[in-house]
Amino acid sequence: MFAQSDKLTVSGYIKDNKNGEGLIGASIFVKELMTGTTTNTYGFYSLTLPKGNYSLIISSVGYRKAIKDIKLIDQNVTLNVEVQEDGQELAEVVVNAKREDDNVQAIEMSVNKIDMKTIKKIPALLGEVDLVRAIQLLPGVSTVGEGASGFNVRGGGVDQNLILLDDAPVYNSSHLFGFFSIFNPDAVKDVKLIKGGIPAQYGGRGASILDVKMKEGNAKKLEVNGGIGVIFSRLSIEAPIVKDKASFIVAARRSYIDVLAKPFLTGDNADSKFSFYDLTAKVNYNINQNNTVFLSGYFGRDVFGNDFGFNWGNSTLSARWNHVFSSKLFLNSTVFYSNYDYLLDSDLANKRPNNAFRWTSNVENLSFKPDFTYYINPENTLTFGGQVLNYDFTPGSATASSNGDKRTFGSAPKNAVEYSAYVGNEMKVSSKLSFQYGIRFSRYDYTSKEDVYYERVKVGISDEFPSGYDISTKPNDPNKVLQSYQNFEPRFSMKLETSETSSIKASYNRMAQYIHLLSNTAASTPLDVWTSSTNNIKPQLIDQVALGYFKNLGDNEYETSVEVYYKDLKNQIDYSDRADLFLNPEFEKDLMFGKGRAYGLELYGKKNKGKLTGWVSYTLARTERLVEGLNNSNWYPNRYDRMHTLNVVAQYEVNKKWSFGGNFAFISGVPYSLGKGQGTYEDLTYSITDNGVRGNVRVPSYHRLDISATKKNKKALFGKGESEWVFSVYNLYNRRNPFSIYTRPKEQTAGEAAQSPTSVVQNEAVRLSIIGSFIPSVTYNFKF
Repeated sequence: MFAQSDKLTVSGYIKDNKNGEGLIGASIFVKELMTGTTTNTYGFYSLTLPKGNYSLIISSVGYRKAIKDIKLIDQNVTLNVEVQEDGQELAEVVVNAKREDDNVQAIEMSVNKIDMKTIKKIPALLGEVDLVRAIQLLPGVSTVGEGASGFNVRGGGVDQNLILLDDAPVYNSSHLFGFFSIFNPDAVKDVKLIKGGIPAQYGGRGASILDVKMKEGNAKKLEVNGGIGVIFSRLSIEAPIVKDKASFIVAARRSYIDVLAKPFLTGDNADSKFSFYDLTAKVNYNINQNNTVFLSGYFGRDVFGNDFGFNWGNSTLSARWNHVFSSKLFLNSTVFYSNYDYLLDSDLANKRPNNAFRWTSNVENLSFKPDFTYYINPENTLTFGGQVLNYDFTPGSATASSNGDKRTFGSAPKNAVEYSAYVGNEMKVSSKLSFQYGIRFSRYDYTSKEDVYYERVKVGISDEFPSGYDISTKPNDPNKVLQSYQNFEPRFSMKLETSETSSIKASYNRMAQYIHLLSNTAASTPLDVWTSSTNNIKPQLIDQVALGYFKNLGDNEYETSVEVYYKDLKNQIDYSDRADLFLNPEFEKDLMFGKGRAYGLELYGKKNKGKLTGWVSYTLARTERLVEGLNNSNWYPNRYDRMHTLNVVAQYEVNKKWSFGGNFAFISGVPYSLGKGQGTYEDLTYSITDNGVRGNVRVPSYHRLDISATKKNKKALFGKGESEWVFSVYNLYNRRNPFSIYTRPKEQTAGEAAQSPTSVVQNEAVRLSIIGSFIPSVTYNFKF
């Protein structure tokens, strides 16, 4: 071993020479020492080496290798490198922009990275590229169904996914009730989904981290991207402010269903509104070699309704400062604001000011978060930092006016502050064995902002109190912390290389989640209620262990992996049979608490190179809950439990002009609760359901095939740049996939009514399909 004084450090940034974007995960390899490192999220790297002369090999898939000779003799060296895109890129399609052997060599497990080039090749609904729909094709990821917001990861609810857009949390990732995501593909740089082995710097959610990084903007020249589709159009502009020093990107989308439908709407529907729009923007300034600042924001909204309007949306704003203290110490400091809200209003046009109804709900964040990385040496990288995160909750507030009289009601506003600190280390014990370990400490202080607070009081289960709890009201000091929780969250991962092309990995992590999404419907909707942990609602605690085997074949042409996992979930929320969650100040009495478990097997195979690329993923999984008083106090499947999930994704490049894509999905049906029979009362039929029954029947399985064809044109708009036509068919063989099953009174024919005018109306089971036919589409994309 060399003493530290015999070592020096080479550090700097690796960037794309066309646009100046920092490359994430680029490899810097020291040929003489057979060691190396990779760049961080901002393209920064640091390597501490013995004094001497070295050749650094810089590589990133999709880019030409660069070789730089350096002399580490008497001082540290700063080496910034711009690399060129590989000129052979069209002849050999690569699925992921990362090191070719990253899945074997990296200590990360249960992590999926998909670049936007790949996402754009996947057939999509109405031809529109969608990030969230793409990750649902990965192992361990599913959704309740079409028309449901969000996604589920390894048995977790949609609220257990921490979705970050440039480090700011997003609370609803969907437009149009789940059919499209809020992420504009023209503004997205990198996508990473972490399902297990979660590093210590992440916290606050129990199932996964979806980390989405926006482009910085082209620092070299003006670039315009856009697309014109069946349902919406998009446009992005990026350009340098000061060449190679400062740049910006602005990207916007707007749907025009309402515009196209306007001529066909008459009468009461003439003023109907149904659309969505979003705006994404970012600016950065490289002050000097050691300081870079970023400012990014997102604003999006969905609007539906007529006289009774409904809209919801997200707003985020992130300010970040990258500072290089030394060649070994890197800081990313973030301040962010995030807000999610929805509004229902019966008087959007102010037509009836004396008879109106207005319902609002929101969750708002303000946070400061410094993250440090200390590159001790090529064998040890230390990360540490902390966060202060403020929450303001309005679970539901409503104002009703009738003949001029106003009444305000709803759930009490809440405030909380979450404090956290973490430290972690990635250590290479040998060329074969590596560890990543750390611990996170979190504390959560809850405050009610009303002059009263509520305590649950146990009572006998009855028709009035189906959960077995009532609520006691007590005087409150709005400035007093009512309840504090604190948790240690250990994290551990290891990697053992069994050969040059294979490795075994294992991980454990504990996650504490202090906020909750309340929903007693079959699928999450924009109207669901975000609320805090309180004196009555404990934070969710999730422990996960995972074990995996990773193997590359054919000079990294094929990647394969097998992972198994088990999760133990504490303080899980379910609901009494007649739970009233909306605008109910005493909704906590209708909650029921228990534990959960989720376990599964994930198989993954991917072809990276050649004209035909793609992947196959299969997940065998169960997710269950145990809540006293429900399902006879036995384990029952959770509402998003799916035993089998199979996805096949294929992309074929015929030549430089034509390419084709296809994906097939098969998913087991989700459970639902169905009555055991029917009863009648005064000629009305109703379902008979045992109290507390959960998941006694399943919706039939879901399967779907999508295809697409892309034709590249020689020129784009105005005779410049690039353009392409994308033709696609969603749900090719016209499958009427069931979303849910419900009962309703069976309609009588005229003959049946005449024959038995007083007969009791019977119920019938109805299978609801959100999309019941194939959907063709065409989209025109351009870039110049």
